[in-house]
Amino acid sequence: MSDYIVRATAADGQIRAFAANTKDVVETARKDHNTSPVATAALGRLLTGGAMMGIMMKGDKDVLTLQIKCSGPIGGLTVTSDSKGRVKGYVNHPEVMLPANAQGKLDVGGALGLGVLSVIKDLGLKEPYVGQTELKTGEIGDDLTYYFASSEQVPSAVGLGVLMEKDNTVRQAGGFIVQLMPNAEEEVIEELEKNLAQITSVTELLDQGYTPEMLLEKLLGDMDLEINEKVPTSFYCNCDKVRVGKVLISLGEKELQGMIDDGEPIELSCHFCNSNYNFSVDELKELLELARK
Repeated sequence: MSDYIVRATAADGQIRAFAANTKDVVETARKDHNTSPVATAALGRLLTGGAMMGIMMKGDKDVLTLQIKCSGPIGGLTVTSDSKGRVKGYVNHPEVMLPANAQGKLDVGGALGLGVLSVIKDLGLKEPYVGQTELKTGEIGDDLTYYFASSEQVPSAVGLGVLMEKDNTVRQAGGFIVQLMPNAEEEVIEELEKNLAQITSVTELLDQGYTPEMLLEKLLGDMDLEINEKVPTSFYCNCDKVRVGKVLISLGEKELQGMIDDGEPIELSCHFCNSNYNFSVDELKELLELARK
């Protein structure tokens, strides 16, 4: 199992935690979208956070969407995930390039700037749950930490990291989410805060060979850590020509007739994985017939 997420508890159920290795997920996204280093880091962090948040859901058909709309040059990001560890996503401007920040790191915060993080959970109810918070730093881990505290009232610590090779491929990617349950005692909170203060860089730990289990051991090893589950995670897009055809049908008869009248085949690409789908004029006519039914 290359990329995976571990789910764990600690302190007799007073803490729940998740940790992930997502190197292949992020490298797949980088290849599909031809992202610049800073765009890879931003998207990789959101994919990692989204994958861990996805497996917090219980239903097989539950879908989580993380969407960032921002003023920075990256323009925005969208990630969706499910309860099985499958995740996909894209950035609005994958080509954005920025100089390193004051710490010599990829300037994800500068790429995002000011903005809003939306968390949309489609749990099969009449209306999806939507939570929104302002971006606090644009570093994504901090922003998800703030989201959990303000929208879900769950004190949390989120650490996310992506490390790039000199050839701009992904060297390491992963992270953790640690959350306090409502029954958490003061001593447990203090112990956790002390352990968190020792984690200065997720990417440094990953680059030293830390696995998700080792990340949680470092954070919670002295607090009766129990690893409950190991879930594979992957970059997965469920698009196909039939689904894309339904999108064309949804445009309506007038739009489809206009495409047919142009007399040229059309090409559509999937936002999430950049797969291209071609429709001939005859196929457009078939879709028009379906639209009329």
